[in-house]
Amino acid sequence: MRRLAARGAAGDAGEVAPPAADSTDCAPGRSPSPCRLIDLCAIWDAGVFLPAAVAAAWKGAPSGVPRRRLNEAETLSSVQKAQLQRLEAARPRGPGSGDRGPVPRMARQQPPPWVHAAILFSLLSLSTAIEIPMDPSIQNELSQPPTITKQSVKDHIVDPRDNILIECEAKGNPAPSFHWTRNSRFFNIAKDPRVSMRRRSGTLVIDFRSGGRPEEYEGEYQCFARNKFGTALSNRIRLQVSKSPLWPKENLDPVVVQEGAPLTLQCNPPPGLPSPVIFWMSSSMEPITQDKRVSQGHNGDLYFSNVMLQDMQTDYSCNARFHFTHTIQQKNPFNLKVLTNHPYNDSSLRNHPDMYSARGVAERTPSFMYPQGTASSQMVLRGMDLLLECIASGVPTPDIAWYKKGGDLPSDKAKLENFNKALRITNVSEEDSGEYFCLASNKMGSIRHTISVRVKAAPYWLDEPKNLILAPGEDGRLVCRANGNPKPTVQWMVNGEPLQSAPPNPNREVAGDTIIFRDTQISSRAVYQCNTSNEHGYLLANAFVSVLDVPPRMLSPRNQLIRVILYNRTRLDCPFFGSPIPTLRWFKNGQGSNLDGGNYHVYENGSLEIKMIRKEDQGIYTCVATNILGKAENQVRLEVKDPTRIYRMPEDQVAQRGTTVQLECRVKHDPSLKLTVSWLKDDEPLYIGNRMKKEEDSLTIFGVAERDQGSYTCVASTELDQDLAKAYLTVLADQATPTNRLAALPKGRPDRPRDLELTDLAERSVRLTWIPGDDNNSPITDYVVQFEEDQFQPGVWHDHSKFPGSVNSAVLQLSPYVNYQFRVIAINEVGSSHPSLPSERYRTSGAPPESNPSDVKGEGTRKNNMEITWTPMNATSAFGPNLRYIVKWRRRETRETWNNVTVWGSRYVVGQTPVYVPYEIRVQAENDFGKGPEPDTVIGYSGEDLPSAPRRFRVRQPNLETINLEWDHPEHPNGILIGYTLKYVAFNGTKVGKQIVENFSPNQTKFTVQRADPVSRYRFSLSARTQVGSGEAVTEESPAPPNEATPTAAPPTSPPTTVGATGIVSSTDVTATAATTEATTVPTIPTVAPTTIATTTVATTTTTTAATTTTTTTTTTESPPTTTRTKIQESAYTNNQADIATQGWFIGLMCAIALLVLILLIVCFIKRSRGGKYPVREKKDVPLGPEDPKEEDGSFDYSDEDNKPLQGSQTSLDGTIKQQESDDSLVDYGEGGEGQFNEDGSFIGQYTVKKDKEETEGNESSEATSPVNAIYSLA
Repeated sequence: MRRLAARGAAGDAGEVAPPAADSTDCAPGRSPSPCRLIDLCAIWDAGVFLPAAVAAAWKGAPSGVPRRRLNEAETLSSVQKAQLQRLEAARPRGPGSGDRGPVPRMARQQPPPWVHAAILFSLLSLSTAIEIPMDPSIQNELSQPPTITKQSVKDHIVDPRDNILIECEAKGNPAPSFHWTRNSRFFNIAKDPRVSMRRRSGTLVIDFRSGGRPEEYEGEYQCFARNKFGTALSNRIRLQVSKSPLWPKENLDPVVVQEGAPLTLQCNPPPGLPSPVIFWMSSSMEPITQDKRVSQGHNGDLYFSNVMLQDMQTDYSCNARFHFTHTIQQKNPFNLKVLTNHPYNDSSLRNHPDMYSARGVAERTPSFMYPQGTASSQMVLRGMDLLLECIASGVPTPDIAWYKKGGDLPSDKAKLENFNKALRITNVSEEDSGEYFCLASNKMGSIRHTISVRVKAAPYWLDEPKNLILAPGEDGRLVCRANGNPKPTVQWMVNGEPLQSAPPNPNREVAGDTIIFRDTQISSRAVYQCNTSNEHGYLLANAFVSVLDVPPRMLSPRNQLIRVILYNRTRLDCPFFGSPIPTLRWFKNGQGSNLDGGNYHVYENGSLEIKMIRKEDQGIYTCVATNILGKAENQVRLEVKDPTRIYRMPEDQVAQRGTTVQLECRVKHDPSLKLTVSWLKDDEPLYIGNRMKKEEDSLTIFGVAERDQGSYTCVASTELDQDLAKAYLTVLADQATPTNRLAALPKGRPDRPRDLELTDLAERSVRLTWIPGDDNNSPITDYVVQFEEDQFQPGVWHDHSKFPGSVNSAVLQLSPYVNYQFRVIAINEVGSSHPSLPSERYRTSGAPPESNPSDVKGEGTRKNNMEITWTPMNATSAFGPNLRYIVKWRRRETRETWNNVTVWGSRYVVGQTPVYVPYEIRVQAENDFGKGPEPDTVIGYSGEDLPSAPRRFRVRQPNLETINLEWDHPEHPNGILIGYTLKYVAFNGTKVGKQIVENFSPNQTKFTVQRADPVSRYRFSLSARTQVGSGEAVTEESPAPPNEATPTAAPPTSPPTTVGATGIVSSTDVTATAATTEATTVPTIPTVAPTTIATTTVATTTTTTAATTTTTTTTTTESPPTTTRTKIQESAYTNNQADIATQGWFIGLMCAIALLVLILLIVCFIKRSRGGKYPVREKKDVPLGPEDPKEEDGSFDYSDEDNKPLQGSQTSLDGTIKQQESDDSLVDYGEGGEGQFNEDGSFIGQYTVKKDKEETEGNESSEATSPVNAIYSLA
């Protein structure tokens, strides 16, 4: 089953054909235009400035539409060449002459100011010219100067046996009168009885029936056609009488020649007019056989490259055929006598591979018979044919090859003739000049002849002047521009007289090859002649200037009825005329605004195009033409008809012989149109015999036979359109069913679908119909419809939709402004078919976009920019031409006004942005039909930079085994943090270990290092990272261990810096005072506690000075950490551990322990020696219980639960007791100021000490006393 798209001729434009477009094209791919006036295509290509109005008029015209005729005296090359010539010319040579002196071409030489003014004026003075329509009624009403319409050729050769006819026809209103000149003198026809002039014509007839010789009338004739508005001239016609002289009588002796020698038989025909055609025959009128050895030259001579014995078997006669007399004259024949070493002419030797050696002919190198020598020259006129000829002699016969120096032969124009002995180049142009050479070669050698070709040119038109029809007061120009070699001169005449001798006209200005008219009036009407000539010929052109004052007139019949099919394109014509040129407007149903734009387009010739007919377009359309003299209008009634469609098509059938077959063809059509249904068989009209029955919706065939097999086409047609559907009938001669016959056949992929057709063309849908291919014994399960568009991705096919295998027609939903092309793929269980051949293209009308681009992002590529990107929309979502994107952005937090820019690509870079700030971004699609919907707002960020340093970097050392690090995020991230980098190194004095680098995730703010030894310190450097890199680093060092103190004074050490105000964290600071007094420091013995993570953190700060050692415990509360990592430091150094017995700190520690033991022994001794009456515990507020293990010996407890070391109390110089880090000292048990002893050495008073925190934390230095003095002071 098959559907064919075959619409009637009126299917696209109704019953009235659209106006024919001019056949002249400006450029390939551009719309045809009359181009008789200004060729705007060429002006644009030449880079010449166009006035805005002209450019807009040109751009607005669609393909296939004639543009408005601007100035009938302006053509393409006139404007283009005007610019070139004006830039090369310095001044006019003289009045009436278009030739100008050359100007040397200097680098960027500026032309004189008047040249600029002339160029500007020549473009701005373009005025709208008027074209007289061919309507006889208008032609008869309007006054026109004469125009030559027909004339004889310049070289007019006549047959002396016939009467002489010299043609000259002209038109004008009033009708012109004629007269002639002969040899530039008035030719008085009335005085010669043989000469007459045809009625209402200027054609001369010279009759020789009553006698006379035609040669007496040879000469140069020119016709003049004149009416009251001017005079037109014909070309100068040179009349010549054909001549065919007889051949002179001569007796020719036999030509004796040695076998193998070259020979030339000269023809020398008598001179005739025109030259005769030469050919050679024998005296018995048998043609002479020619080949590469024997051939006729262009001059008529017969050349033998080498003579053979068989050449004397015939004679040779030159014949001349004269064209006008139709006679052939024969020259007396030549007889050859060949001298040979082999007198017998053995025919078997003709095909011998070495014929010349077999006949004893010596071999010779080539030599030229024509032309002679090694070089020659030839001149040819432009547009003529160039014929180059080389004929060579030699044994064996030479081969000829042709070449051009410095280039290749023009393949499109070059042709080899006469067995490669002649090279013909047709339609010669200047590019064909140069040096050509022919190469003659045989096995003995080669020889070359060079021909220098010069191309000259008779004058040819660049801008031929055209008739100029203007309204009163308008401006115009006549341009006469020609080229040639040598350059032709230009002479202007008016009404047949030189312009210099014509009466002056203030409204006329001559500028070389251009005449400029300003403010023309009725009196300016005349006929101007332009004569341009050089030594090779001349050109003469007439162009009249006519001034018309005509109100608008309609040229088409009134109240036309146009019927058109739905969804087709149509054009309503409204030809008009007026002077000045009227403006035209269209209206529908007598109301509304001017119809132009959208679905309508008004051409400048008055036609209204409706791009896609809809039901609502039906109505009455009125065109109104207006100028200053009035207006005219006409009406066109448009009726829209439904298309004719075959909705149930005939299907392919397989029938057995003798059965009955019915082919359906049901049609839907517009009821107002007459429907005709006919049938074709094998694309020929079907004869309905007695075995067939044709009904309204079917064709029945009774008793089918083998001859009924074939294709049947149903044709449903109206006077406006038609539709076709085709099916194939297969007739089986045997009784086997098709299924049984095909069951054993192998299965295969289906054949490709064929004959795709687009119907039911709508704005957003189309019906695609196809004929299934052979399923190859496997039923088709699916059809895949694919489409291709030629704007965004030409040549790329996309899946459109999928349909069941039982369907061969489907309605496809389309997107606006896509030039669709479809193909179909069939699928069965074996596989997929090859794609069908593409359908015809169908472009949907445009609309504003219905979506916006996706995947909109804003990301910085540098720290001071933001690149906005998106996924561009494809062809099916563009919905119109010139798809572009409106990009908007603004700072998010400032809510400033939107910035916007229009972009044709898929990215835009915003510059000069702050570092990493959020922006609101919107990207909206737009085409020539409008904007898309409001886009969603997307948040993007400008470029990132290096982050600032992390805040509040804290280093804590809760014990000698671990170091805890904590920090806060940078104050200025300058982007998205991707992590932290920690670099740390262990050091001890001048010894430095290997640097270790740790990278953390961006949410980690804690880290724990497990120390490898208790004596090494660590230097930490922490920095944050973004995608740009690592930022500024903060550096801290771990505190020195307490046992690093020495008995000697040490320089002050700066404690680590703690940044931040939240989370109080204590660190261990070791500070040495600047005291120079030597003293013994009682060291503290730390107890390592396990590392714990809790909400309450106990941190210990130990300060060691040369005078005192104080331990303070501070408890702080912190929030839970985000992330904590512990790093076990295995070894801080490599092979740097010394013997502990030689370490200074170890020796000092041992000495301190020994001293402490000594002091305790002395205290115990004194206590026991005094009797122990007043134990200190009695003064405590809480008595010791029996469970107190320290009560047994009544000794003091100088340690606390926090593993504090024992510390003694020291007396300052002013006699006060300084409280250290332990409150458990002797003075704490007194209530007064000074303690007193009784006679037996016991305490008689209470220990009283003023606990002043400010004093205990003062900066006073005290001198340490010996343990013995302390004991005596207590006594």
